Amino acid sequence: MKLEASTLRRILIVIALVAATFVWTRNYSSADLRAVAWFGMDGQEELAPIYNRYGPNRYSRNVEEWIIRDYFQDRRDGVFLDVGANHYRDESNTYYLETQLGWSGVAIDALEEFAADYRTHRPRTHFFALFVSDVADSTAKIYVPEENKLVASTNLEFTKREAGAPGAVKDVPTTTLNAILDKVGLTRIDFLSMDIELSEPPALAGFDIERFRPDLVCIEAHTEVRQQILDYFAQHRYTVVGKYIRADPKNLYFKPLSR
Repeated sequence: MKLEASTLRRILIVIALVAATFVWTRNYSSADLRAVAWFGMDGQEELAPIYNRYGPNRYSRNVEEWIIRDYFQDRRDGVFLDVGANHYRDESNTYYLETQLGWSGVAIDALEEFAADYRTHRPRTHFFALFVSDVADSTAKIYVPEENKLVASTNLEFTKREAGAPGAVKDVPTTTLNAILDKVGLTRIDFLSMDIELSEPPALAGFDIERFRPDLVCIEAHTEVRQQILDYFAQHRYTVVGKYIRADPKNLYFKPLSR
């Protein structure tokens, strides 16, 4: 039977993908492959060396912790600002930094329920139960799903899309990042993590990035706000860290142009 050229090309592509998958999985047989499977074939070349050095264990939701460690080369005694911090340990981008590398800093989340565990388990972290915006001393309405509180948002449609109908609606006091950092007396930041479900642009508007000039920023960038985020960092002379673009498609990583 003679195959058409287009059919033959499809068969060859499938064979190539299967072969590439075999090359990848033969070196990564641990259960943690489930954590990186969602990257698809595109990101594996970039992720493999990071995984080899820092994996397979992690506290972050996905590979953020490995990338942060890779960028800083396990630098000790840094300062972080964790916006949308959520649980003190589970799916945290800063738990390893504090507990294993001696970092300290500030964690902020709109949900008060996380505060007690930060006081107990994160002694080097100042935790604030506030909503970060471009305006302080106001209130914001937060839609909180019953189970997946990671996607609590001020945007009702976003919450419905990500987790279904919210289980609760809370009015949370607002603050700006500048106000918080002045309150605790921080004058520099090495690492900024931000994941606040479409509220990143107003939070950045209340942050004097020229003053604090973090060495690395990890920020979730949903399509609705991605261009605003890119514009903000370009205006402040930051550039995307190219080596992580495909290794982590969920977030954008920025560094100052001078670094």
